[in-house]
Amino acid sequence: MKRKILFVDDEVNVLDGLRRMLHPLRREWDMEFASNAGEALAAVEKQFRDAVVSDMRMPGMDGARLLAEVKKRSPETVRIILSGQADKKAFLRSALSAHRFLSKPCGYDALRLAIDRGCSLRDLVSSPAIRKLVMSMETVPSLPQWYGELIAALESPDASLEDVAEIVGKDIGMAAKILQLSNSAYFGYREPVADIAHATQILGLDAIQALALSLHVFSEFKKRRIDGVSVDDIWEHSLTVGEFARRIARAEKAGPEAVNQAFVAGLLHDVGILAFAVNLPEEYEKVLARAKAEKTGHWRAEAEAFGASHAEMGAYLMGLWGLPDDVVEAIAYHHRPSLCPERSLSPLAFVHVADVLEHEARGCAGRWSAPEPDADYLRELGVADRLPAWLDACLKSDPA
Repeated sequence: MKRKILFVDDEVNVLDGLRRMLHPLRREWDMEFASNAGEALAAVEKQFRDAVVSDMRMPGMDGARLLAEVKKRSPETVRIILSGQADKKAFLRSALSAHRFLSKPCGYDALRLAIDRGCSLRDLVSSPAIRKLVMSMETVPSLPQWYGELIAALESPDASLEDVAEIVGKDIGMAAKILQLSNSAYFGYREPVADIAHATQILGLDAIQALALSLHVFSEFKKRRIDGVSVDDIWEHSLTVGEFARRIARAEKAGPEAVNQAFVAGLLHDVGILAFAVNLPEEYEKVLARAKAEKTGHWRAEAEAFGASHAEMGAYLMGLWGLPDDVVEAIAYHHRPSLCPERSLSPLAFVHVADVLEHEARGCAGRWSAPEPDADYLRELGVADRLPAWLDACLKSDPA
């Protein structure tokens, strides 16, 4: 079935250019072109659109407001800003309505990849209700401790990017959002950004202050515990897995990019748990209770109940937000790496083992059944005998 894509721009010449450029995709995409927000919303109301790609600066209703309306009316639609005239303030406003921001001129390959990737990620999740939930998420709430520290740091006359980066690097929600924005084409970086310190530098202190203090892009996690899972435990576990994954990557002499991606993927590998806990607390409590009673992995119980585990859900969200492919892959397959078609010593391998070792190191704390290493996968990579050395690297007291 063809994907239905809607392009919106008030400049006729731009729409004509898109028609010509994308003509080779006419057998894969059913494309429609609207010259204003009113036409676009009427089209969305009439028929589901897999993706809406809108210019930012348009008379009447701009792209950010249009995509906010699209989100309300069609939550499963991928929302992309394609603009060459947006200033940083407008770009930041789009952070709450657009999944991706692409800059004009945008080539055929980049535009196709962004749309196909956003639409294809839906295949990870079979439940329409869960897809709508993920597509409508603007942020992942932050732990109150780190949220409070960030606000205090930003309101201080001595605020510095170094202090902000240190705080962001401890928090799942803030790190995810900062990485989403820094990986935007708005900033023009050709290579994926997975270094949180670099990401904060890209945005700049003024932009982060606007995000936190004016636009209220960050939020606090209000309910610190639901029956069966402590939010504080998730943060502690995620930070440790991120650090373990970084140490394993360094032990294998991985390059700086892979080391950064290993840490970020480890930090974010359980972001799907937070999405379940925020949006479906009562249902999620029942799922965790079932997993505990049956002594099975919670990800299996999640998949049976929701049509997707926290791994697929987290990968879906982070992929929509444009995080690096290797990070999304590590999140998606961290419990079942053998399902990943790629076989290489990548952030996925580092996060998978780090997750196992972290549970072993703390005895699983009674939370869930402990994950086990995928022995076949590790043998295929030729690293099964490296587990003792990796454990030593993770548990040494001095920083890696």
